[in-house]
Amino acid sequence: MVRQPAVAGSFYPADQLQLSAQVDEFLDVKCEVVSVKGMIVPHAGYIYSGRIAGAVFAAADIPRKVILLGPNHHGLGENIAVSGADSWQTPLGMVPVAIGLRDKLVADIAAIKVDDLAHQREHSLEVMVPFLQKRQSQVEIVPISLGHLSLDESIALGRDIAQVIAGSDEEVLLLASTDMNHFATAEESQQRDFMAITAMTSFDHRALYRVVRDNGISMCGVLPTVVVMEAAHNLGAAECQLIDYAHSGQVNGDNSRVVGYAGLILK
Repeated sequence: MVRQPAVAGSFYPADQLQLSAQVDEFLDVKCEVVSVKGMIVPHAGYIYSGRIAGAVFAAADIPRKVILLGPNHHGLGENIAVSGADSWQTPLGMVPVAIGLRDKLVADIAAIKVDDLAHQREHSLEVMVPFLQKRQSQVEIVPISLGHLSLDESIALGRDIAQVIAGSDEEVLLLASTDMNHFATAEESQQRDFMAITAMTSFDHRALYRVVRDNGISMCGVLPTVVVMEAAHNLGAAECQLIDYAHSGQVNGDNSRVVGYAGLILK
C-alpha cells in the first residue's frame, strides 16, 4: 500500500520541478554538517516555515533510516499510530517505509498500533519527506502520529524507542515535527516560544512539558518533542541547539496573529 500525499498543492507545491527547486533553495545554507541523534522541525506551509526546516536539514547528516513523530491534528485513528503503508508518495517520488524497523517497534512497544487512518489527512510528517528525499536519496522512514499522552507516557515511549534503536545495527535518526505558539501577537508569541525554547536548549524535556502546559503555549508537537528528546538523551545526546527561529508575521506582514517556528538539533 502506498500512502498518497494529502497536502501537496497546499502546504507545498504539487509540481515536481517547482517542489524540487523550492526545497533546494531552502537547503542552500552554508553551515557545518554534523551527526545528530534527533531533530525538531516546524511543519507549516513551506512559504512560512520552509526556511527554518531547510536550515535544520542542511545542518544535520541524514542516515538512511528516520523515525518521524508528529502531532495528530485531526484526532483520527489510534493514539500512537505508525503508518502501515509500504511507502509514502510525494511529488519527488516514492519513499519506502523501513518495514523491519517498524515491525520491531510494534513488536516491542505495546502502545504503538499500526493504523493508517491517523496518517490519511495529516500534514505534520508529510511535509518533512521532500526534505529527507533531497538530503538522503536512500532514506527509509517510520512515520508515527501521536494523540494525547501524559508526560509519563511520553517519557516511556521515548525510552522504549531508544531501546529499539540501540538494538539496531544501523544508525537511526529521530525527528519531531512541531510548530510553536499559535495565533497570539508577534510579541506575545515570541515570549511564549522562547520560554519553551529555553527548556529545549537546556535539554530539559520535562520542564518543556510543564512550561507549555502551565503557560498555555499552543505548541502542537510538544509531545513528539518530549518523546524525541527523551529517546535522544537515552542514545547519548547531550546538547539541544537552536538552529533558527521565525514567525509567520515575518512572511505575511500580519503581526497581530502569528505562528512561531523553531528548528533545533540534538547531538
